[in-house]
Amino acid sequence: MSKIFAETLKNIRTEKGLSQRELAERLFVTRTSVNRWENGSRLPDAAMLLRLSEALGVDINILFSAAAKGDVPPRVIMVDDNRIILNGGMPILEEVMPHATVTGFTKPTDAIEYAKKERVALALLDIEMGSISGLDVCRDLLRINPRTNVVFLTAYPSYAIDAWETGASGFMLKPITAEGVREQLKKLRYPFPSGGIDT
Repeated sequence: MSKIFAETLKNIRTEKGLSQRELAERLFVTRTSVNRWENGSRLPDAAMLLRLSEALGVDINILFSAAAKGDVPPRVIMVDDNRIILNGGMPILEEVMPHATVTGFTKPTDAIEYAKKERVALALLDIEMGSISGLDVCRDLLRINPRTNVVFLTAYPSYAIDAWETGASGFMLKPITAEGVREQLKKLRYPFPSGGIDT
């Protein structure tokens, strides 16, 4: 987890003259939770980072920035068999999530192999990709890591019901936009620090 975030939180808390227990009481969490954040074994989600910023009276971006500078940047993949769409989407993902490692794939099998080696935080998947469906790729990714957030990208709204049945976190209609990605990041089942100012 993030040693930088752990040190940042501990320093801010001590500067404010609060014990771990006092901070925990302000947040309605256990002292153990605060201790885990400060020893680097756990990282609070986006909603808790907002509560921490309010409880400590600090700018939320300080906490987001510290959380985003973890030991291993979050891995984000985009899978689409259309190279033009992939090439157009990659810069948008990098803009919205500047601290993430963003990788694109035109072949779903390559994306699955990547996910077996790297812990994928977010996968944006096209649904129609030749003989392989993005719905099946989603199921494979979630078997590899149940905490992978999957957002489907498609030009066909009729896929929405099938998409939800896979355990995906979201659904976006093409073309991909920065605003659309930011909205999806707010709805993830397993939020992660991406470095974007609106996350």
